[in-house]
Amino acid sequence: MRSVLPLSLSLLLPFSALAASAASTEPPLNVVILYGDDWRHDTLGIAGNPVVKTPHLDQLAREGVRFTHNYVTTSICWVSRSNLFTGQWMSRNGQPANGMFKTPWTQTYPGLLHARGYHTGHVGKWHNGKFPAEHFDFGADRLTPMRHWLKQPDGTEVHVTKKNENDAMEFLRTRPKDKPFVLTLAFVATHAEDQHPKQYLPQPESMALYDDVTVPVPKTATEDHFRRLPPFIANAKNEGRNRWTWRFDTPERYQEYMKNYYRLATEADAVCGRVLAELRAQGVLDRTLVIFTTDNGYFHAEHGLADKWYPYQESIRVPLIIRDPRLPAAQRGTTRDAMTLSVDLAPTILAATGTPAPATMQGRDVSPLYLAANPPKWRDEYFYEHATVRTVDFIPSSEALVRKDVKYIWWPDFKHEELYDLAADPFEERNLAADPAQAPRLAALRARFAELRTAAK
Repeated sequence: MRSVLPLSLSLLLPFSALAASAASTEPPLNVVILYGDDWRHDTLGIAGNPVVKTPHLDQLAREGVRFTHNYVTTSICWVSRSNLFTGQWMSRNGQPANGMFKTPWTQTYPGLLHARGYHTGHVGKWHNGKFPAEHFDFGADRLTPMRHWLKQPDGTEVHVTKKNENDAMEFLRTRPKDKPFVLTLAFVATHAEDQHPKQYLPQPESMALYDDVTVPVPKTATEDHFRRLPPFIANAKNEGRNRWTWRFDTPERYQEYMKNYYRLATEADAVCGRVLAELRAQGVLDRTLVIFTTDNGYFHAEHGLADKWYPYQESIRVPLIIRDPRLPAAQRGTTRDAMTLSVDLAPTILAATGTPAPATMQGRDVSPLYLAANPPKWRDEYFYEHATVRTVDFIPSSEALVRKDVKYIWWPDFKHEELYDLAADPFEERNLAADPAQAPRLAALRARFAELRTAAK
């Protein structure tokens, strides 16, 4: 087992000195984070999706462990990325707007690993204000805008997913071979190109995929279910409904756009496969912690909505696959149903590399859930938060106490409550907040909700 130095001392030592201080002669683990966009928990073949093909991520899950109840603490691109890097809730890292989080860079997982001598890279989407190129060894000029086809200096176009692949391969092939590395590969896929009339623009070679498939329409993708939402969401000014009209307002458009969405997912899956093959070819795959997850979930027209933001299940549950070289062979290909969170990944990465996590991180190292003979007692609830975006008509703020069997939602802008018995109503069709029989349960949830909200700060 490696010796662990105090954080204040470890940040002052280069990797060579840290390696010499360790009891083990094994090199430290490398880290690769494969980070999808707008990709919910069931957009994986291995998760039971009847349409999408994700063979490489399915194989990653067979070689690692898949968490079936993984959630984001805020379901929007920029905040969720801040939470990933900092291991903190939005309430603490100060990222309600589309800018740089306020947590010091030295308290993020790339900052901490860079200080320890890791070769650090970020390719793809950033979405946290100006990219801090000075803090990375690789990343400047390799960021990709929210477009699917990008103009190259020679006048040609490259698909954004192909650019993500090219940049990731360049990082892996040019990295110094005498240093450990950490790479965050942040795909744009499957995010829509919001200003384009077609929304989802896959590569031509993908267009034959899913041609002979009819994508199932969710049971809650009805006008009736839209009208069951709180009135400030169930109106034409709300952005979730607005984007629904761009993508899902006719059966024909639903089929066309969902197939293109799944084509983008399969393209990103193929890049994940190529990255894993490169790690294997370099002989470092079994010294590399590989994590696949995404920034938020996504409505596929459930509740008559599109996109994310709101604390319903389709929006807040995201995939998590971890391929950890330390995982015993007998545990490979297994699942865990513990409630894990987006804020858990930074402390998990740090623990795997023998790097002390700062006390300011709020997430927990999840590796004991699959490495320990007797897994620790784990959380069974969490606090969800989302700030108002632009106006309360556009995207109102929302908060929630989430458990596997029940959910309490509070809309601060409107002082409105929702209560769902997820055990009996997993699709969140019946708001029980006004039911007198639920009054004792509602009171207890309100009290616990207030405690968790305070703890997130």
